Amino acid sequence: MTDTMRALVKTAPGPGNIEVREVAVPHAGAGQVRVAVIATGICGTDLHIVDGEFATRPPVIMGHEVTGVIDEIGPDVAPEWFGRRVALETYASTCEACEYCRSGRRNLCSERRSIGSHVDGGFASYVVVPVHNAHSVDESVGYLAGALYEPLACVAHALCDPAVASPGDSALVVGPGTIGLLAAQVLRSQCASVVVVGTERDAVRLKAASELGFVAVRSEDVPSATPNGGFTVVAECSGSERGVTTALRSARKAGRFVQVGLFGHPVPIELDLVCLKELEVTSGNASTPRSWGRAERLVLSGSISLDRLVSASLPIAAWQEAFARTRTGDCVKLVLEPQTTA
Repeated sequence: MTDTMRALVKTAPGPGNIEVREVAVPHAGAGQVRVAVIATGICGTDLHIVDGEFATRPPVIMGHEVTGVIDEIGPDVAPEWFGRRVALETYASTCEACEYCRSGRRNLCSERRSIGSHVDGGFASYVVVPVHNAHSVDESVGYLAGALYEPLACVAHALCDPAVASPGDSALVVGPGTIGLLAAQVLRSQCASVVVVGTERDAVRLKAASELGFVAVRSEDVPSATPNGGFTVVAECSGSERGVTTALRSARKAGRFVQVGLFGHPVPIELDLVCLKELEVTSGNASTPRSWGRAERLVLSGSISLDRLVSASLPIAAWQEAFARTRTGDCVKLVLEPQTTA
């Protein structure tokens, strides 16, 4: 193995400042494992980082939706971790002392430092993380699809703690990207009937929603797909002004609005609808150890299809193409394969 590797690096704050660099291969220290990266998913957060809309500490290797094989362990790490195929929690460190850390809500720690933004992440051949960040990938999950464990854990945090739907509920998922299609599957696991809505540019993603067994409609057709009185639960997964408007207007009185997507910038919202409809508003920020457990059980139960959501993989060198395709919505989930050079 060489001493260097190619990595996609955020080189400086602000919009842009992204390039492929040759960097040193990291090594596992005490309490750590090194993961030979199989695939790392491109997330909306990565687009916000490119646009300068998400806090980073450059220079830093991007990428946080990681799956790979542990190929090096720290001196105090149990040997059975070596060779295990895993997906990774994103938090490289938290303070472990604040009220949020002590109550199991490390995602809200003010000192949280995550891979891909503040600590080197997975758009590289190798990444080093604390051993407790590693979760075994079930053998039923495809080689690349392990990268979707992390976004599934985020969705599980927003929708499962507590469960936002019950048998007989109707649910609208706004935004048919990866997060939206994971949210739709989680809501279906809670026995809700689910409609997925997208825009005119979401043809590929709406087709995927339909193939997963959901009613898939464009935004202009939402009224005809809305139950009498509105949806019991609306999950906003698009991170767009248009999406949040559709969600709030489609919710029934005394229903639930769940904000899952991130906007990256201020947007106007018809907040009076929350009051006039007496909506219960909930959300979820990233993931927690508990939501990772829920995500793993959902996969094991067969309730979630991860493989169907991976549209294609590309090498690190093709990152600009991959990011551009993610923006245009002509795919569901694209992953980068750092070990691939072609």
